[in-house]
Amino acid sequence: MTAVRQAADGNDHPMDMIDPFGRAITYLRVSVTDRCDFRCVYCMAEDMAFLPKKDLLSLEELDRLCTVFIDKGVRKLRLTGGEPLVRKNIMHLVRQLSRHLDSGALDELTLTTNGSQLARHAAELAACGVRRINVSLDTLDAEKFHAVTRWGNLARVMEGIDAALAAGLRIKLNAVALKGFNEDEIPDMLRWAHGRGMDLTVIETMPLGEIDADRTDQYLPLSLLRANLERRFTLKDIPYKTGGPARYVEVEETGGRLGFITPMTHNFCESCNRVRLTCTGTLYMCLGQEDAADLRAPLRASEGNELLSRAIDEAIGRKPKGHDFIIDRRTKRPAVSRHMSVTGG
Repeated sequence: MTAVRQAADGNDHPMDMIDPFGRAITYLRVSVTDRCDFRCVYCMAEDMAFLPKKDLLSLEELDRLCTVFIDKGVRKLRLTGGEPLVRKNIMHLVRQLSRHLDSGALDELTLTTNGSQLARHAAELAACGVRRINVSLDTLDAEKFHAVTRWGNLARVMEGIDAALAAGLRIKLNAVALKGFNEDEIPDMLRWAHGRGMDLTVIETMPLGEIDADRTDQYLPLSLLRANLERRFTLKDIPYKTGGPARYVEVEETGGRLGFITPMTHNFCESCNRVRLTCTGTLYMCLGQEDAADLRAPLRASEGNELLSRAIDEAIGRKPKGHDFIIDRRTKRPAVSRHMSVTGG
């Protein structure tokens, strides 16, 4: 018997986004812009060439695309970038998408942000039904923060975090673990985050796009970081999940949760339920593979969604089993040419 669900149009639809390995695709990450007001050293080059604005999908087109995915079984939608909150009129899109929360067609609408624009938007995000967000934060040291982001201001991000907490948003901090930069700071970040009721997730750096630095100098295996943390803290594996790739532990001394995202030392592909849509309408079935599908052409070819739905089905049918990331002295080229800001993480 084919499973069905009520879609945004009020009709029952089959849950037909099943990839070749039997994984149901229920999580869509949408990069609403490749632009960012930071230039993080592990993410992009300082002198980035961004897409011309004419190449971007309109907010109305992004809404239509997201709605088709929701009709096809997506239950969780995350807005990413670049920095999503620098996209002009982005809150219009958030307000439009929130109707799927009201109808019950969508379980969660959330976003990942660097926090620079949160002070302005936190209250409205909460009013639109956003319940939790991810904030990227690699250090609590203002000078180091400016160094790793090149353009960032830590005080402004802290104001954004304060505003988000005041608005009732739950926050998970994402810290990229960088050898020789923040590995000794993770214990203090953990205590600070848990002291304010926030989760912390640490992430291994990934070989996406050409950057100015040598990633072999940045790469810190989280197996090593965890071993170091276990000298100070009691870490207990727990089954907690947010729908993403993190594996969580509970920290006995703080009572909070710590997540590990390990695409290099232990990939998370076996349970992947995600696809990624860029601001130009390109669908990537895997973060670590170049294969992609153009959804902009079928989107614009017809006012109906049949062509678009077929294009999505064909793309899901090509979703690979996983990625093959490597960072070592012999493999200096990135695994894929596009930067993280293009795909949206």
